[in-house]
Amino acid sequence: MRLGHLGLPVSDQGRSLQFYSTYFGFIPSTAQSYPDGTTIVRNGDGFDLALHPAPGVTPPDGFLHFGFAMDDATSVNAVRERLESDGVPIIERDDEPELVSFKCLDPDGWRIEVYWET
Repeated sequence: MRLGHLGLPVSDQGRSLQFYSTYFGFIPSTAQSYPDGTTIVRNGDGFDLALHPAPGVTPPDGFLHFGFAMDDATSVNAVRERLESDGVPIIERDDEPELVSFKCLDPDGWRIEVYWET
């Protein structure tokens, strides 16, 4: 058994599709729309992100987040620097010998972690 998809309510599917394609490796050509309005897009690992239209999205405060693992600390820092230079909010950073990570916010305020750990 493996985790195969994440359903995410979003206020603007086009904006979210662009964001996740630009920064997190989701492939726009794989996007499919369904009768309920959901658009599902896949990344190179075969993971599906289901973007469901939902006006007034308000992510909860606190711990809720999802994460992307990287192969090394340098890659984590490169993604963070790219997001920062493009004005994406970085809300948390860790730089320790065994863990390098950060959390950012997507266009609707969902927390995303990018990390490497030994």
